[in-house]
Amino acid sequence: MALRLRPTDTSFYDLFTISAQHLLTGAGLLAEMISDGADRSEVAKRMREAEHQADENTHAIVRKVNSSFVTPFDREDIYALASGLDDVMDMLDEVVDLILLYEVVQIPSEFLTQLEVIQRCAEITAEAMPRLRSMADLDEYWIEINRLENAGDKSYRRTLAKLFSGDYKAIEILKLKDIVESLEGAIDAFEKVANIVEQITVKES
Repeated sequence: MALRLRPTDTSFYDLFTISAQHLLTGAGLLAEMISDGADRSEVAKRMREAEHQADENTHAIVRKVNSSFVTPFDREDIYALASGLDDVMDMLDEVVDLILLYEVVQIPSEFLTQLEVIQRCAEITAEAMPRLRSMADLDEYWIEINRLENAGDKSYRRTLAKLFSGDYKAIEILKLKDIVESLEGAIDAFEKVANIVEQITVKES
């Protein structure tokens, strides 16, 4: 059986952990954006800065892959995971940007359920990334993300039903539908990351 040379360089794991920490920041800023009385222009500015920092970390991962002779796992999986984490941050930034651009005054209470799902996804993703180093105890992570994604789907459908209940004007429906779809997109992006981690773990086991 062929032996696989494993690098002692742990910087890849550190960079993935940093990416996940950025998602915690993004989820927190989204919560601020949705809260009553928020200075939304200021929150959106901080989100743009956080998204830029997340992009820089993604670029650092790509540079690290391109300059490394040996990587901790397959290069295509490293690219996929880095891209997946970056996609989540992009979706969180999109939600914040839409709320600002659409000048949404009142956020429907139904949105809070999806926000809670996003915050929990960010928390357990941040907890999981350091465990890539040992590939241990990660099955609980992707199982829980899948459960949360299912809960998010149910909330998404209920929110759409509420929007089309007749309580909202047509223009409000269009704006809020865009936002709720981006919230759903963020949750889906978290599940994609979990699926990539599962694939990596299966390959490396």
